[in-house]
Amino acid sequence: MRKDYTILVPNMLPVQLGLMCRLMKNYGYNMELLHTEGPNIAEQGLRNVHNDTCYPALLVIGQLLDAIESGKYDIHKVALILPQTGGGCRASNYIHLLRKALDKNGYGFIPVISLNFAGLEADINPGFKLTKTMVMQIAYALLIGDLIMMVANQCRPYECVPGSTDKAIDICMSAVTSRFTSDRIIRYGEVKHLYRYVLQVFGKIKLDKSQKKKMVGIVGEIYVKFSPLGNNQLEAFLLSEGCEPVLPGLMDFCMYSVYNSVIDHELYGRSGARAATYKVIYQFLLSKQADIIRLMKRDGNFRPPMPFEEVRKKALDIIGPGVKMGEGWLLPAEMVELITEGVTNIVCTQPFGCLPNHIAGKGMIRKIRELYPQANIVAVDYDPGASKINQENRIKLMLSSAE
Repeated sequence: MRKDYTILVPNMLPVQLGLMCRLMKNYGYNMELLHTEGPNIAEQGLRNVHNDTCYPALLVIGQLLDAIESGKYDIHKVALILPQTGGGCRASNYIHLLRKALDKNGYGFIPVISLNFAGLEADINPGFKLTKTMVMQIAYALLIGDLIMMVANQCRPYECVPGSTDKAIDICMSAVTSRFTSDRIIRYGEVKHLYRYVLQVFGKIKLDKSQKKKMVGIVGEIYVKFSPLGNNQLEAFLLSEGCEPVLPGLMDFCMYSVYNSVIDHELYGRSGARAATYKVIYQFLLSKQADIIRLMKRDGNFRPPMPFEEVRKKALDIIGPGVKMGEGWLLPAEMVELITEGVTNIVCTQPFGCLPNHIAGKGMIRKIRELYPQANIVAVDYDPGASKINQENRIKLMLSSAE
């Protein structure tokens, strides 16, 4: 099936997932990241998923079904892939909703692959296997993708030649995929070389920083925060309003997920051996982030992220570490991180049907404002019935008082 099947990937992270799709082609998997947009995607989701289900589920399933019915693909030579968290978030159940929707529409023969690291559905679709080498390459690619996303966001609002940032992204992605060839063990020294290469490529972009832009942080539920489809092209809208969008990286969410296993032992007495293992993984990820921060400081052209251990500790004044469904304590932690680094204007993206996000996001805004009076935060709901104009007007209102 590898030879002639196309695996469709719903779009959440254009850079990181785009890089992953390119890497998987080195292993013979033809993966295509979907960039489709429009109201028909949400309508597809509403026709096939109960409207009490969270908005990201509607969009992900709607985007995949829309692609199947577009006529662009041979439906007998196509497969779908969905991530599963394995945690308490309903995202773990999207895959079952997708299979139900496929059956309902007569596409039950289309394979659905689960992408997870929790051992879920291990016996289903045995032809799709992630080897240790593949996992290591994907992990390094996500680190590099995070760096590309960060520096691209710091260049795009100021580029003198429109499109030069997007060209730099493509150059860097091509450099990664040309080095990460199939079944080749990648030395970390090569990864650090690629960090430096990314900084050099973006450092050559001609920028005009004579006019200061309002910096606006974007936080919230992971899909709606990152996906242009999920947040109605929020980054593009902020750019059109003369702002610089600032997004914390995907690596923060990964370290948050890893550290939660340490918290499980401390709060609930779960396996000490498991907690010790995850503590080692957590320290490993911290060291990789520290390398990126060190190289960015040495380069001097771009703002580095705050070390995640500092981010984690800042959350303790706002919310308990046991709040870890969905984005949990990470959400207020990222807001505080942005505020303390001077990004006081924040859009908190709230997807319909995500109760943990409303508690840990919108519910913590008052507490954050008490501790950080300079905070200028707006919570924006995203759901099938929400008006894009209304969303943008609420953000414009926030920007009118922005520093």
